[in-house]
Order: sequence, then C-alpha cells, then structure tokens
Amino acid sequence: MSVGAKTAADALFAVAEGQQGYFTSKQATNAGYQLGSQAHHVKSGNWTRVERGIYRLTRFPQSPEEQLVIYALWSRNREGRPEGVYSHQTALSIHELSDVNPAKLHMTVPVAFRRTAKTPNVLVLHRSNLNPKDIELRQGFAVTRPLRTIADLAVAESTARDLVQQALMEGRRSGVITAREISMLGRNPQLPLWFQELLAANTP
Repeated sequence: MSVGAKTAADALFAVAEGQQGYFTSKQATNAGYQLGSQAHHVKSGNWTRVERGIYRLTRFPQSPEEQLVIYALWSRNREGRPEGVYSHQTALSIHELSDVNPAKLHMTVPVAFRRTAKTPNVLVLHRSNLNPKDIELRQGFAVTRPLRTIADLAVAESTARDLVQQALMEGRRSGVITAREISMLGRNPQLPLWFQELLAANTP
C-alpha cells in the first residue's frame, strides 16, 4: 500500500470510528479517496454499501445503534453535515425513560430541510429549528435532551399522558432532568395546561 493510500485509509478510519464504522462518500473523498472509487472498494470487500452514498467499513464491529447512525447520515446537507436530530418517541426510547417502543424513527429536522431523495419509510420527520442547548450528541448521531423530548411529546399529544408522566418521573429519579430545567420550561405558556400542571407537581 502506498503512503498516500495509507494516509487516506487512516483518515477515513478516524472519521468512521466516530460514527460507529459508517461514513459518506463525501467523507471518503475528503479523506483522500478518489471520487467514484466506491464501487472498487465495495467489490474488494473493504466497504459495505448500506444506503445511497453511505458505507460501512466492513471489518468494523457492528453496533445495535447502527440504524440511528445510518439515518443521521442520511439527513446530511449539501456540505455533508447531518441535520437530523432524533426526537419524540425515538428519543424517549434512546434515553430509556419509558416503556415506549416506536415502530419508526422520529427525527426533527430544520424547517428549511430539503432532500431530493425520497424520505425512507422508517423515518417520521418533524420540522423545528432546535436550540443547540436542547441537543445531546452521541457517537454518530444526535438526540433531543430528555426534557425537550418529553415537552415535544406533550405538545404533539402523540403519546399517552401516563407515558409522558412516567418519563418525567423517571428522568427526575435518575437525575437526567433537574428541578431547575423543569422550572425554566414551566414558564413556557405554549405548553398544554395539563403538562404545565405536571411540571409544577414535579418541582420541589
């Protein structure tokens, strides 16, 4: 292997390692691979194609969270930066704050988000310009923070209220939701009255 090829392989591995083994064709090009060389690396068995423009290093250990990484990469903009953030029922499941087990992946994207490709059937897209403070970064994907997740579900009225309450109480018990966060959120007049009352009941 040439010095240049080794450098490109190392650069790509560094990117893929932070994304649980996955990467985009643009990231491979930025790492030093020739544009249009994807088919060669797939045929040689070094890369596995998982979606259009998305690959996995074949020998990289597979992860139970790989689906989350794949569709986060799907949400990339023209600069190659993922814009989707897992939210609503999916975020609740990621945080393990209730018994909810969504059949699809719920993702919040910016209001101006556009993709020419058809949205995969597994995704449910919500549109909102999230505040960075409401986003938590994981390995290869992003998710809304626990209290923002619960507030989104309350506003959407898409989850049973007892599950919303269960999630809030579990978040308080485990310490991932603080009394200060609840107090600040409770000042939002756009929240449903029943949820405002639930927040007040969980604030010392």
